[in-house]
Amino acid sequence: MSLLASRVNRIKPSPTSAASQRARELKRAGRDIIGLSSGEPDFDTPEHIKEAAIEAIRRGETKYTDVTGTPELRAAVAAKFKRENGLDYTPDQIIVGAGGKQILYNAFTAACEEGDEVIIPAPFWVSYPDMALLCGGVPVFVSCPQNNGFKLRPEDLDAAITPKSKWLVLNSPSNPSGAAYSAEELKAVAEVLLKHPQVWVMTDDIYEHLVYGDFRFHTIAQVEPRLKERTLTINGMSKAYAMTGWRIGFGAGPKPLIGAMGKLQSQSTSNPSSVSQAASVAALNGPKGFMAEHKRSYQERRDMVVRMLNECPGLSCHRPEGAFYVYPSCAGAIGKRTPAGKRIETDEDFVIGLLDAEGVAVVHGSAFGLSPYFRISYATSKAALEEGCTRIKRFCQSLK
Repeated sequence: MSLLASRVNRIKPSPTSAASQRARELKRAGRDIIGLSSGEPDFDTPEHIKEAAIEAIRRGETKYTDVTGTPELRAAVAAKFKRENGLDYTPDQIIVGAGGKQILYNAFTAACEEGDEVIIPAPFWVSYPDMALLCGGVPVFVSCPQNNGFKLRPEDLDAAITPKSKWLVLNSPSNPSGAAYSAEELKAVAEVLLKHPQVWVMTDDIYEHLVYGDFRFHTIAQVEPRLKERTLTINGMSKAYAMTGWRIGFGAGPKPLIGAMGKLQSQSTSNPSSVSQAASVAALNGPKGFMAEHKRSYQERRDMVVRMLNECPGLSCHRPEGAFYVYPSCAGAIGKRTPAGKRIETDEDFVIGLLDAEGVAVVHGSAFGLSPYFRISYATSKAALEEGCTRIKRFCQSLK
């Protein structure tokens, strides 16, 4: 009898975590490594948020809280959804967890039966399919290539839906492509979903506040209220508020779903950190001027990285609407050889060759379900990005 459950064999370790870990190991070994693989803001958590956490500790707010989050935080989340998205939720329609990742996992576990199909546009964040697989779901990938702006077309969604379809996962702005759906694009997707009442929507809006230029963020329940009763809207504190390590995410949806997710959480992790929750109340209710400063910096970095990558022979980089990633194609490098003589057959070969030759760590596109691409995070200093792109260009020029 095997010790391990068969469900564990359905999944693999996170490729993005593995890439970041490999870069750290090489740095510790003395290599000059530029890490462009981590999806984590390089900004510090704003001071007023940190102070709120310190004050909460001093007040003794270090005990268990309600499983689904403190009343104060759920009220702040409800106010956020009303203020920023025009969505009305009561506190019992909201759950707070240890990061957006836990909210996603709880939802799949609570509402995915064996054989249920989960439609996932590709490229996708690496954890969506593995979460679905762990819960007995069947990932159904829909290719969204660069000539479609890496976005799901309504006709492709319609073709993917079957009687077994249970969930559509939408991530806008997207990790890894940075693609973001306009209100009109979301409305067109919603029109398809209205024809298929068995399909629920899991919308991951974690990069909501990181959109650039004149682009305006919308979420699907906002543009099509008729979908609100079968939509789980997920967000969190990590990206826009630079609070990755605080581990607070939240979701809002119909009471039966939120209740089931709360029941599951009560038997797994119970409540998220009380101190992190107090800090999140201050973040959601407090000043947000820092967001504009962060966005300006990210947009400058995006524009520089896109320009420099498009100067690299064999690469083509689409300019994304949001998040802090670019997803360039390396199709022009396939079939060439590295300075070490290795033939590049895949985007993973390209990424390995780049790391070996130039010490630049990025993530291969096959990890995100669409090749031949690779992901760069520009959530790091402009100097590191400029040097990284210079090395990438040098590597591309060295291919024969």
